Amino acid sequence: MPEIWMKYSINWPVNQHVTPINMEQFLTFVKKEFYHIFRDTWTMIILLVLPIVMLILFGFMMTTEVKNTHFSVYDPSHDVATQGIVNKISLSEYFIFDGYLDSPEQIETVFRKGKIGLVVVFGERFYENMMHTGDAQVQLIADGSDPNTASTLTMYATSLIASYQQDITSDISIPYQITPEVKLLYNPTLKGSYNFVPGVMGMILMLICAMMTSVSIAREKELGTMEILLVSPMQSIQIIISKVVPYFFLSVINLTTILLLSVFVLDVPINGSLSLLILISFIFIFVSLALGLLISSAVDKQMVALLISAMVLMMPVMMLSGMMFPLENMPVALQWLSHVIPAKWFMIAVKKIMIQGLGFSSIYKEFAILSIMAVSLIAISIKRFKYRLE
Repeated sequence: MPEIWMKYSINWPVNQHVTPINMEQFLTFVKKEFYHIFRDTWTMIILLVLPIVMLILFGFMMTTEVKNTHFSVYDPSHDVATQGIVNKISLSEYFIFDGYLDSPEQIETVFRKGKIGLVVVFGERFYENMMHTGDAQVQLIADGSDPNTASTLTMYATSLIASYQQDITSDISIPYQITPEVKLLYNPTLKGSYNFVPGVMGMILMLICAMMTSVSIAREKELGTMEILLVSPMQSIQIIISKVVPYFFLSVINLTTILLLSVFVLDVPINGSLSLLILISFIFIFVSLALGLLISSAVDKQMVALLISAMVLMMPVMMLSGMMFPLENMPVALQWLSHVIPAKWFMIAVKKIMIQGLGFSSIYKEFAILSIMAVSLIAISIKRFKYRLE
């Protein structure tokens, strides 16, 4: 008798009666999936421990803050005002005073050595000009080869000089100006965690939901157990949902862990509505789970599903969501491509809620886009999955 090969295909009679949903059977499948997850130690580590490690590493290591930067000063005046500014800068946590320069020609030399991040240059008769003309000149020179660091250092120094000016304003009746006023909204201390926590939230939820869902279903295909599940009284859609439900609950645990770590470990406040933050997070979780289903419907091997989830999803989330690089600095084509990255809209919404404390009227666009993505991806995933299984 010739051997017949069947690959995930079930021939149902056209007039077969649709079996009504049996909640006891459905819950049995859900429990089976939970047992399958809990008995695998590495799966539990990936699901529950990896998000904590990633958040801590990204929160503390990937930061825009620049601390303990050495700076030098060229000061031909050596008066009380310049000394006060130098003391103000050197006493901050961002700078370490490295001494005075004897001439302007030494500025390029110290930068070439790579040990100095900033040079403060005062004009001649600094205090005298400040008192008589109300305008004193000070120049901040940074290494422009690293524009982000240079911009951050000059901003720090400008803020400190402005702070010194405020400190002595009450003692001097003559108006004067040292630097223009600088005001930083939402994050006056320039903490890097304010920027990276929303990005890490999006990346963790995207990877955990999509990766684990796609790998779980692809494993059933690879081992040949999907056919056994399909010949059970359960409908195919119920089987799919029963495999997704455990990862939804685990994603909720991850979300709770991330928010607790963000507030109590990384000192990132939730200035807006917690309910609104949870709502937009749930929608993003549905989008991620739907992506996992879509991946699993296209592949038959666990390793392929894992690689697609880890690489194809991770790179766009990190590069095109605004997590690491400003989208405004990218070419127009990449900016348009970033519109299809769900993590981008999730990050924007999370920043508006957590950092800026805004309400639903400010995130309705992101809410609508993520909702449309969730509905569309779920519909496409289920249709494609059923098409491959029927």
